[in-house]
Parts: sequence; structure tokens; C-alpha cells
Amino acid sequence: MGDDAVKKRMLAMLTAAVLLLVMLAPSAWAAVGWGEQGEEVRRVQQKLKQWGYFKGDVDGVFGKKTYDAVVRFQKKNGLPADGIAGKKTLEAMGISQTKAVSVSSGSSYAADVELLARLIHGEARGEPYVGMVAVGAVVLNRVKNSRFPNTIAGVVYQKGAFDAVSDGQINLTPGEQSRRAARDAMNGWDPTGGCLYYYNPSTATSSWIWTREVRLNIGDHSFAI
Repeated sequence: MGDDAVKKRMLAMLTAAVLLLVMLAPSAWAAVGWGEQGEEVRRVQQKLKQWGYFKGDVDGVFGKKTYDAVVRFQKKNGLPADGIAGKKTLEAMGISQTKAVSVSSGSSYAADVELLARLIHGEARGEPYVGMVAVGAVVLNRVKNSRFPNTIAGVVYQKGAFDAVSDGQINLTPGEQSRRAARDAMNGWDPTGGCLYYYNPSTATSSWIWTREVRLNIGDHSFAI
């Protein structure tokens, strides 16, 4: 094989290696701005809604309400108020600059997502998606409340707290929808507005649970405080 052929082959191999590295690299979030749609916009809306900047529906559409909410957040946090959720704004919101978090990374976040997803799968599979997120939100609301354990694992495994733990369904493998619902809840989406309890009125046997104030119903579940 001649020198030119060897050089061409080495160049081809180098090019292929560079392309492979690019394909495997984490996908960085671009700036999120007016007119865009999708998961990135929805996560921005969820964060802003959690902190009271955004009053609209978390619909994944970056319109005027989202723009105004971003501007308010930026002004409050000393950022350039351009209405664009760029790198610094996303970092200030605590939104990761990579689109996905691997559940096998060994991080505490990943472990919490997986545990919450297993609970959601055991308690709410077959429910509307918003109802699955709502179950996850109840767990997180308990974590924040001084009457309950202050970790997701502590809340989930609190004695008698969830049927899915008692009957072993917590050990089932969750689907991607349950994992997505867990991530949405952990990113601040709370369809319940702060509820600490939920139950199925058709199957509930505890007389105590009926004493709680029901705030809303989603699918087969009543959510209460």
C-alpha cells in the first residue's frame, strides 16, 4: 500500500472517530426563546411556575406569558432581562445543560427518579399522565413538610404510607412514562397545588382518609390536604 493510500486511510479513520465522539457527546441545551416548543420550554415553565413567576399553563409553548415570566426572573436574579432562557438563565433556574440524566449514573438524583418512578408505576399506572405526575408531587410535598420524612426514600417507605410498598408493586420495573412523570414532578410540576394525600374513593377503606379536605380529582384518585 502506497504512502498516499495509508494517509487517506488514516484520515478516514480519524474523521470517523471524531464523528463518533460528537454523536456520543451530551446534547447541550441551546437558548430557549419566543416561539419555541418542546420539553425544554416545559421545564422552564415548570420552574417559573414553581417560584410564582409564571401563571399560565405548562404547555411547552414559549409565548408572551413565558417571555414575561423569564424577564421577571432575570430581573430578580440580576441577569440581562432579554426574555431568553440562555445558559446563565438556565443555570440560575437549576436546569441542567444536558437534556437527559442517565438513571444508571449512580447519582442521588437518578436514584430518586427511579424510586419515584417505581412508586408512580405501582400506584398510578393506567391513570392519566397528569395523575401520574400528581402522585409523584404528593411524595415531594411530603418531603418538604415537617410532618413527614425529609427524603424521597423516607416518604416512600414510611410504614403504611403507600399500597404499592405494602403489596410489593414497588418492585415492578417502571416504564418510561413513569420515569418521565417522576422527572416532571422533581422538576417542579405539581398538578395538585400542594396536596399531601391521595386515595381512590372506590377502594379506600381507611375512615381517616375521608376526613381530609379534597382539593381535586384526577382519574380515579382524589387529592387532599
